[in-house]
Amino acid sequence: MPRFSVIVPAYKVQAYLPECLESVLTQSYPDLELIAVDDRSPDACGTIIDEYAARDARVRPVHLPENQGLGGARNAGMAQARGDYLVFLDGDDTLTPDALRAVADRVKETGEPDVLVYDYAQTFWTGRAERNKLASQLTEQGPAPFRLEDRPGLLRVLMVAWNKAYRREFVEEQEFAFPPGYYEDTPWTYPALMAAGSIATLDRVCVHYRQRRRGSILGTTSRRHFDIFDQYDRVFAFVEARPELAHWRPLLFRRMVDHFSTVFTRRERLPRGTRGEFLRNARAHCRRYRTKGTPVRWRTRLRHALVHHGLHRTYRAVQLAMWARRRTVKAGVKAARGLRSALLQLHYRVQLRLPLRADRAVFAAYWNRGHGCNPGALEQAFRSHAPHIRTAWIARPEHQHTIPPGPRRLRPGTLAYWTALARSKYLVNNVNFDRRLRKRPGQVFVQTQHGTPLKHMGLDLQDHPAAAADLDFEELLRGVDKWDYLLSANRHTTLTWERVYPGGYTTLEYGYPRNDVFQQATSADVSRIRASLGIPEGSVVLLYAPTHRDYRRTQRPVLDLDRIVRRLGPRFVILARAHYWHGGPLGTGPRVIDVSGHPSVESLCLASDALVTDYSSIMFDYANLDRPIVVHTEDWDAYDAARGTYFDLRSNPPGAVARTEDELIDIFADGHWCGSRSAQLRTAFRERFCRYDDGRAAERVVRHVVLGEPAGLPEFVPLSERHPVPSAASGLGQSPLATVPQPSGHLPVTDGH
Repeated sequence: MPRFSVIVPAYKVQAYLPECLESVLTQSYPDLELIAVDDRSPDACGTIIDEYAARDARVRPVHLPENQGLGGARNAGMAQARGDYLVFLDGDDTLTPDALRAVADRVKETGEPDVLVYDYAQTFWTGRAERNKLASQLTEQGPAPFRLEDRPGLLRVLMVAWNKAYRREFVEEQEFAFPPGYYEDTPWTYPALMAAGSIATLDRVCVHYRQRRRGSILGTTSRRHFDIFDQYDRVFAFVEARPELAHWRPLLFRRMVDHFSTVFTRRERLPRGTRGEFLRNARAHCRRYRTKGTPVRWRTRLRHALVHHGLHRTYRAVQLAMWARRRTVKAGVKAARGLRSALLQLHYRVQLRLPLRADRAVFAAYWNRGHGCNPGALEQAFRSHAPHIRTAWIARPEHQHTIPPGPRRLRPGTLAYWTALARSKYLVNNVNFDRRLRKRPGQVFVQTQHGTPLKHMGLDLQDHPAAAADLDFEELLRGVDKWDYLLSANRHTTLTWERVYPGGYTTLEYGYPRNDVFQQATSADVSRIRASLGIPEGSVVLLYAPTHRDYRRTQRPVLDLDRIVRRLGPRFVILARAHYWHGGPLGTGPRVIDVSGHPSVESLCLASDALVTDYSSIMFDYANLDRPIVVHTEDWDAYDAARGTYFDLRSNPPGAVARTEDELIDIFADGHWCGSRSAQLRTAFRERFCRYDDGRAAERVVRHVVLGEPAGLPEFVPLSERHPVPSAASGLGQSPLATVPQPSGHLPVTDGH
């Protein structure tokens, strides 16, 4: 008997069905049967199902003699099901990698609940993915399993069959079945949740819910949308047959009225001339099922009243009035913003005429994302070595919490922001400030940049239009002309910057200030950071930090981190940090910690025992720690063709090179990641790129730029005399850093997905 019966109805989804079936059959949890139901589809769905059945014995094809609709097809699949749990998946949707393993683990952990609710993400035809906005309802905190009374907010989550796993015996005992018609999920999901003796949640995206360009069947114009009334009749009949569920009537009533309102307001659903009839039916249902004392939120009272009274023309008039109001408000907001912008620029021009403040410095990083990087290290150095300078930091509201005590906090686009830009003597950023900045005589702009360049930058992007996108090169050079100093960490960076950012600035080849912490941190700092991240003691921690792919519309994860840690064994933990342009998470397993939002990548480097990356400049910084680095170069040719690179990383790597995910696993399994060859490669890499990062870069910059002491700067400490803080795992003995146990079972290290 399989653990899961995955039921996939198929009707006119031939373009998407193979991907759907593959997403099930390639699950890392193989104990399943796939019941694929051809609902008399006029296209090739039936043929595709038979082809998969011929290749994989787990596929059980069902061909219906006539079209029965989604509900009937699911019922036919359930009649054939033998699994412990039923999982429904529409033919144009997909399971995410390792979804069934996560479901199986959660089911076991919570004592075999009747229903397990998991999360989903909408995937659009443009490639964009958007997670369910009510994911907070699926938190795994608190008692589990539970009953619906303990967490009624679950009824706010999309009422569909495919975001839940159902214990088959529970479904059979309750004699649940899908009704015919549209909105067939409604009389299935409400009764299932209300009748369940035990419910659990899984806070993980397990389904990608495809949003097709031409919409779903519910977006088509048809009288079949009137089926919604029959479906709610079935829901209330279920409640009336079970007096113990009577307390759910008020909530069900509110949900019903909201649902009626949604169908009515979606103008593409109801045929012309039927809208009045629809509201009359809605009014009849409101009167039939209304429960005295049903509370309604004030925001929805008008809508409920219009549905309750069936006021078709009034509803339409209110819609038009609200549309006109939104347009008026939008126009007013636009005008107000224009006026505000003009007043701010007038204020800025006035401030430009006032004297500079020689004791002021203003900092920003990564387009005002928060305190950090080279400007963050310099801001702290300003306060330490030039305490007479008052510092300020610019950050957007959502990043204000990253600013430490000390600097004044500024928000972009405020009076204080423009005053600081106009009157502060020192301007420090790792990108450019607002293009409207007018650098005045006496101001000093320190451009810190934010990494050693492997990929093409600046003017070199003229030969790579796909990567350059809409970059305005003339505007870029106008920004360069405002720089007084440009920081560099090595000779390669200096030669590259001066060619791709030609200007009259002075290059300070002093090292990158953000890397000072690697020479200054202590073992106590490492332990504190690891504890704050929730890393178990004795773990070997890999920091995975991939870069952005210019040649891809969507930045999907390149590596299956959940699979990697599962193969490496229980001692390994991965800190997954997505590139700041596309967030995260990159993985969701129990030993994959999403640190995409962590304010300090330097702290993450200190917490880790090794780095796994691809083409990110983090490798140049991490090499200063003299810890193992493994680079994953599976798509090097595509990346190099789209973006361009300054040298072949595969020939001059900072450590072991993996061309595939399986090679990456092998590198850690056989100990090559921290072997002598990897150490030799890292030494050569450090000689080339880390010569100036000796822990005093920020001090050199402040003494040169602010204190005017270029002749008395600290001497550079040779690489052989540096002692960066060791990793936490280096003190655990030989075994965790040399090899990892081979996984048990029959699968070799190079098993496929």
